Amino acid sequence: MTAQLGFANLLTDAATANERRQMDRATSHLPGTMEEALPCYRRMIERHHAAMQTAAINEAMSIREEAHLLAAKLNGGTCGIIAGPDAPGCILERESAAPPDSAPLWGQAGEFVVTVGAMRVRIELHGMFGIGSTFCLFPGFYAHAVDRDRPFLSETGFRAFFGVSGQLIPGLTTADFVRETIAAHVRQELKGRLSSIKARQSA
Repeated sequence: MTAQLGFANLLTDAATANERRQMDRATSHLPGTMEEALPCYRRMIERHHAAMQTAAINEAMSIREEAHLLAAKLNGGTCGIIAGPDAPGCILERESAAPPDSAPLWGQAGEFVVTVGAMRVRIELHGMFGIGSTFCLFPGFYAHAVDRDRPFLSETGFRAFFGVSGQLIPGLTTADFVRETIAAHVRQELKGRLSSIKARQSA
């Protein structure tokens, strides 16, 4: 039994070493320090934005995969790239976010306000490390009511949008995407009826 366990450990060590070699090969062209990675990641955002603007979907998805490889390399080749505020993916996204109140590039995180009909909505748009970013074409985002005394998408003043599907039209901006997604939700899911926001309960 001892010999068998020892052999199993050897197999595990060999598999781990093989995975490490594969990761090293896949990331050999990418920087290994955060100082070098930040400008690299910002160039990825620019390339990704250009690909989305021309509806080059395969290229855009490939850049997202490369961004995840960059974060994995910074994380020592292991998972957990967005496990917390100090994780590489979180740092890259936070330090490369759009300026406050300006619509982000495609692949860039940011917060801004859009108006849909008479409703003002504060948007938190996710970047290339957002939920589902490696298999969903469009980024997820959070929608918050700006005017809590006016009708909104929900009684809580909050709504999350993930897994949005649709056709990528050349020239579409992130602000256009958000506005149309919310407008479509109001038309189709809410049948044009918004909700009064309930007063927050004090603790």
